[in-house]
Amino acid sequence: QVQLVESGGGLVQAGGSLRLSCAASGFTFSQHAMGWFRQAPGMEREFVARILSNGIRYHVDSVKGRFTISRDNGENTVYLQMNSLKSEDTAVYYCNSIAGTTWTTARFDSWGQGTQVTVFS
Repeated sequence: QVQLVESGGGLVQAGGSLRLSCAASGFTFSQHAMGWFRQAPGMEREFVARILSNGIRYHVDSVKGRFTISRDNGENTVYLQMNSLKSEDTAVYYCNSIAGTTWTTARFDSWGQGTQVTVFS
């Protein structure tokens, strides 16, 4: 079955950096667009970034220029490099395969445990 295991979160000062990883299994990773989502306390989960199977990337405006999504098909892993972190980036971060007509929707109903990112000033 599909498994998504996120890691790399932590507590970081504003302006700092973190690199998140998501190890995927149970599907043909290289054929899937992959994405990162985040959920802040009391908020809905939101789409953050995606990378297509051909490597084309998209980031939402709030993280553009600060976050970079990448993938390693040999390792079935998707990454999120986060630089210049802000307090508003504090959230639990999740990965999932991407689907939907707008390419901002999670494909799988099952989610990993997520990884907590906390940015303090």
